[in-house]
Amino acid sequence: MTLLTRFRPAITLSAGLCASLAATSALAHSPYLLPNGFTIDGQDHVTVEAAFSEHVFVPAIAMQSDGFQVVAPDGTASALKPVMLRDLAVLEVPTPADGTYRISSGERQGRVSKAAFIDGQWEFIDPRRPLPPGVTPVDMQSVTKAEAYVSRGTPTQTVLAPTGKGIEYRAVTHPDAIHAGKPAEFQILFDGKPLANADVEVEEARPGEVENVRLPLMTSDAQGIFHVTAPRPGLYHAMTRHRVAATAGEPARSYTYALTYSVSE
Repeated sequence: MTLLTRFRPAITLSAGLCASLAATSALAHSPYLLPNGFTIDGQDHVTVEAAFSEHVFVPAIAMQSDGFQVVAPDGTASALKPVMLRDLAVLEVPTPADGTYRISSGERQGRVSKAAFIDGQWEFIDPRRPLPPGVTPVDMQSVTKAEAYVSRGTPTQTVLAPTGKGIEYRAVTHPDAIHAGKPAEFQILFDGKPLANADVEVEEARPGEVENVRLPLMTSDAQGIFHVTAPRPGLYHAMTRHRVAATAGEPARSYTYALTYSVSE
């Protein structure tokens, strides 16, 4: 049984509802990539699900991107062409050689929408929703990137190097070497520089249940470093959002980075 089916609770959305969600709510959904294997032996490909969801790993909105790609163990990047379904996109990723592969949605720039600072946090707003007194909306563009690492045979380090663009995690602990009960170390970077005091939300997938398990909220230190300890083996999703103020002629931007990874015993 693959991870795509193991971690799929019995929750579905109608096509009509997904269409309406795609117009406005995708900005509030979490992006993810879900390979059907993280450690593979001799397989020449992996299949990857790409979607947005309110319940991570239950697809609600198919992820569209012109930047889907895989970076091979030798550092060579190749574009990936998705198969678009109603609720999710599917990628077939070639893994012809041993080593670690970095699978990415690329940086996806969403449409510019109205956002406001409400109850201590930025929110994309529904134009039909009345705003609290004194709240002034601003133009904001969502920028999202979702990634996952897959290792065939012996894991390698080349693809762990940061791209230096936008928000991303640098995996200090190799994603193939994350074990339950032991801290895994990551560094949050923005345009290649450490991002301090950034919140990190981590969910543990709970197949067949209404809600995933949310780990305590973490915050990166002055060097952008954070450590996360998984309580159990399984599938995890880590995500960070970072807002950047508007500049002359450019809207404010809301950056989201999401990493799916597997934890072994």
